[in-house]
Amino acid sequence: MGMVVLGACATWSLITAAVHDGRPEGVLLALLAVAAGYAAGRICGALLPVAAPCAGALTGLGLTVGVPHLAPGPEYVAPLGHAGATAALLTLSAGAACCAAWAAKAPALRLALCVLAAGITATAAVLGSTSGFVACVAVLLCSLAAGRMHRRGVGIAGLALTAALATGLTWAVAGNAVPDGLAASLEGQLTGHRIDLWHDALHLARADAALGVGPGRFGELSTTASQSLLPDGKPHSAPLQLAAEQGVVGVVLLAAAFCWLLHALWRSSRPTPVVLTAGAALTVLAAIAAVGNALSFTTVSVGAGLLAGLATARPLADESPQRETDVRPRNDRLTP
Repeated sequence: MGMVVLGACATWSLITAAVHDGRPEGVLLALLAVAAGYAAGRICGALLPVAAPCAGALTGLGLTVGVPHLAPGPEYVAPLGHAGATAALLTLSAGAACCAAWAAKAPALRLALCVLAAGITATAAVLGSTSGFVACVAVLLCSLAAGRMHRRGVGIAGLALTAALATGLTWAVAGNAVPDGLAASLEGQLTGHRIDLWHDALHLARADAALGVGPGRFGELSTTASQSLLPDGKPHSAPLQLAAEQGVVGVVLLAAAFCWLLHALWRSSRPTPVVLTAGAALTVLAAIAAVGNALSFTTVSVGAGLLAGLATARPLADESPQRETDVRPRNDRLTP
């Protein structure tokens, strides 16, 4: 089902590009990165359920420290630049470290992996990534709470609601549908330039709600983007970008992909703390992507797919996980 959803996303981007002479290469590359990361995560998670997420966490941390910009090109003025991608990569790294800790059996190894997760959070503070620090702390708190939950369905529903609220708030700000006091506070955090980009994206989405203006064409048609000194051609919001460039169908496909991911986590055979920790990290990533361009970086897309694959893999070795009644296969439910 996941491959069907990703295939539909790719097909629709090609259709909208053909209609409006757009450039779907960026969308196709992101989808390929997610699919490749997910496949690698499923394979590595089955063979090395502890070592694989630990290696992923260390790799993400190394990329963040060693390659600060995460991509070639000019460094855009903060917070529109690479800050969102840095926060997203640190979030995924912290989530992977927590997943490895929950999957580990030896107390000493689990403690070491917890220290790694805390170290990633501290690294975000040292690097000056406030959003990354807050996101990592949120993942750590959700991971601790996940250890006390026996039914993952409630946690998955909470993650879905959180992602919906983050997206809805972004849409409300773009449409000037929030109170003046809240709008002024958000503008101080997000900058007026970013909000102007959101206004342009919503205006373009309303102009052609069915097909959008075509992938990769936002920078050409946005007044705010064209007046920027270092434009990157993006509205810095994944749902608004899809709405502007691919219409309502593009937004629906994005929501379908996230819902499929949550469903795959709900049906996963991994222990509940591992599943909910990965889900929390991916939900935080969705919130970051709703107010930034994190998904435009290939490393982030690969990392998201990798973490999802690790959390839904079926380890060859018996983990003896803490089972729960609402996530087992249907044949088990029929057993008296």
